[in-house]
Amino acid sequence: MSQLLQKNQEAPFFRAINQDNKLIYLSDYKDEKNVVLYFYPKDDTPGCTIEANDFTALADQFATLDTVIIGVSKDDCDSHRAFIRKYGLNVQLLSDTSGELCEQYGVWQEVEKDGVKKWKIVRSTFVIDKSGRLMEAQYGVNHEGHAQAILDSLKGPDDSDSN
Repeated sequence: MSQLLQKNQEAPFFRAINQDNKLIYLSDYKDEKNVVLYFYPKDDTPGCTIEANDFTALADQFATLDTVIIGVSKDDCDSHRAFIRKYGLNVQLLSDTSGELCEQYGVWQEVEKDGVKKWKIVRSTFVIDKSGRLMEAQYGVNHEGHAQAILDSLKGPDDSDSN
């Protein structure tokens, strides 16, 4: 298993194709945008759909913080396009069919459930700042309320609404 990433270290470089077969590089965003890179197990499954819908609902608020949201799974581009169409998602989805990106970020892990071991993507989120450093590296996150928690962490303690 690859090393787990930590806050404040440099984010591993990535290059992968999105839902439209367009190559996306981490360097595309350098000095311009923060990147929320979230890894999820599978398109159109209950938890993954909730998470994608939550990120979509908050996309405009992330945009005001100069932040783009990119989801990653091992699904292919056709699956990603169908997932985006079905739910009207407003996030980019990268296709990591080779698993290389999952390995780089340490999210491809062996898990044991009911005595059976298997390899899978562990739901994880990384917030990469404009300089390419990790502001957050969270493994094994719960999809419930996760997008809001990430948004709140980007806003920081001084920006919270006083209502």
